[in-house]
Amino acid sequence: MELFPAFPLEEWNDTKETIHRFEQIVGKVRLRHSQRRNHWWHVPFHLTGDGITSRPMGLVDGNPVFTVDFDFVRHRLVASNLDGQTASFPLQGHSVSSFYLQFQSALDSLGVDGSIPDATPFDLPDGDRPFVDDHEHATYVPEHATKYWRVLSQVNLVLEEFAAGFSGKTSPVHHFWHTFDIAVTRFSAHPVDQPQSVGELVREAYSHEVTSFGFWFGDDNVPEPCFYAYASPEPDGLTGEPLVPDVAEWVPSGQGHLALLRYAKAREQEDPRAAVLGFLESAYRAGAGRLGWDIDALACPGGITDPHLGGH
Repeated sequence: MELFPAFPLEEWNDTKETIHRFEQIVGKVRLRHSQRRNHWWHVPFHLTGDGITSRPMGLVDGNPVFTVDFDFVRHRLVASNLDGQTASFPLQGHSVSSFYLQFQSALDSLGVDGSIPDATPFDLPDGDRPFVDDHEHATYVPEHATKYWRVLSQVNLVLEEFAAGFSGKTSPVHHFWHTFDIAVTRFSAHPVDQPQSVGELVREAYSHEVTSFGFWFGDDNVPEPCFYAYASPEPDGLTGEPLVPDVAEWVPSGQGHLALLRYAKAREQEDPRAAVLGFLESAYRAGAGRLGWDIDALACPGGITDPHLGGH
């Protein structure tokens, strides 16, 4: 199978917008019914062999242990509990409204309280419209959904390979349903005094210095898929640091900057995988170096910290 197949946003944007909202519905259930972890690590989805999973949740909140999976090969939503009961329905043919209602019914059949306190999209243009009233987003092209999962899976393993080179505190590689990106984040032990005014989401996510890396499929601001990286807080002089390959660039983002390698440009490289890994490493060294991290001490070549094995 081709690594990083062409996948321009305009090819599948209608399906993407629908799936994004499907995932936000399930994600908000995950947020409510899972044990809180630092930096919101309990919230994102993880990849599976045929889609993405919420991972098991419940128990701590009085619900039975249950899991919700998106199957992007057979194009079904599958919810199951620890007793072996399963509720499943097709993803195709639903608006956001009908998906929301059928998902609630599926969870009810498993004895799960699937109610969502704020059943509206998060940080999307229609954020004031309840899911149950969204009959607009109803496009689900199976071929596009499968391709989304395949690209996501390929990027997942490249990020896993990159993540292996760091021995400090690092997040899992995970797929965020609110921003629809896949990311891995490295942390230092240096706390950041975030003001209360930035909100709970930011205070928890950026309580310490981070360098973060990921991939998203495109949005209204950058209408094409891209690999990205950033440092927070952004150190002085960051955008003067070199990036590889040469087609990578620093671009303004909010009040800071992103290192950006456009997916189409990565595909044009002689070895796209090596180009992406090189980009991530160059962005890490730029951010971590400017933040004063001990890059050599935190290195973990090939995922190995054993000093008696090769690479150390």
